[in-house]
Amino acid sequence: MSLLPEAENDDKASYAAPALEKGLDILELLAEVGEPLSTRTIAERLRRSKSEIFRMVFVLQQRGYLEREPGTDRLSLSRRLFDLGIRTPGGKQLTSAVLPLMERFSEESGQAAHLVVLSRAQTVVLATTSGHLDASVIVRPGYGRPALEANSGLLILAFQSEARRRALMREAEPEFRKRLDLPETETIFAEIRSLGHRIAPSRDILAVTDIACPVVGLSGYAEAAILVPCLQRHGVATDEGAILLALKACAAEAGLRLPYG
Repeated sequence: MSLLPEAENDDKASYAAPALEKGLDILELLAEVGEPLSTRTIAERLRRSKSEIFRMVFVLQQRGYLEREPGTDRLSLSRRLFDLGIRTPGGKQLTSAVLPLMERFSEESGQAAHLVVLSRAQTVVLATTSGHLDASVIVRPGYGRPALEANSGLLILAFQSEARRRALMREAEPEFRKRLDLPETETIFAEIRSLGHRIAPSRDILAVTDIACPVVGLSGYAEAAILVPCLQRHGVATDEGAILLALKACAAEAGLRLPYG
């Protein structure tokens, strides 16, 4: 004889919330494809009528989760989900621990800096500091790229156990998951671990050298990376060694401030 309420024993379908499921389907589809889609295309891919998708799209747009591409009928995810994500306890703890140190680094060095984490096999910029140079590279929070295509992503992955690395890349495209097993990829990871940092040309922006250091928590794994994009300018010498030394100190202190876990 069950002591649970009768409703607890019902089939899961009894708890279905069709409207909520449709809304989540739309958000997950747009996150997966990574590009704006029209309402018609969304309906086709989800195998639902255009009218029911239109109603859900209208509500999601009104609540700020979707935004329409200017001059078209195509929709994409807004920053609202990202903003909610960084307000979770984990995101708040990381940002509150590291951002003050990054601000001090930028004030002393003049360089812009980015706090980067991995999410769904992508790099995600959580926070930025601008520095005080008259020219620098700054990307907005929420910007991201495939982890293996970014210097910060390679850095974070290098400072993981094999199991954690594969877990972080579980949602990557098959081609990227295969690259984890390539000898050249492990060679890159080994080199990064040996050096304790990553200095390399930006994989995204020309004339920029990325200097990145891991924020290693008490668990011994990289929870994030702090990346400084150094802009190469005519007639202006950049002391990368001095920047690296200051950045390493910043990242090391940040790691000590993170809670264990």
